[in-house]
Amino acid sequence: MGERVVLMRREELASGEVRRFDVGDHRIALVRIGDDFYAIGDRCSHEDYSLAEGEVWTDECELECPRHGSTFDLRTGEPCSLPATKPVPVYRVELDGDDVAVVLP
Repeated sequence: MGERVVLMRREELASGEVRRFDVGDHRIALVRIGDDFYAIGDRCSHEDYSLAEGEVWTDECELECPRHGSTFDLRTGEPCSLPATKPVPVYRVELDGDDVAVVLP
């Protein structure tokens, strides 16, 4: 199934914010939009740059890379704009009470 890792409590991240977590070999950008949480790989597929430093586009459910402006769909990891053309990994998020966890592959 995969390893489940608790990253934080719900109230530690406001809607529209993103935070980076390093879990083993995985660099994860955790995003909150409303009551929903999304976890994607934190490395932009165009250039190795941290997506967690970018802007959350809440209406589009996307995260923008601050380096060259590519955006990534938080649900699929697919790039929504150039220059990125390759997807980033997505992680399943599990909410248990106030805990926010991801399941690693």
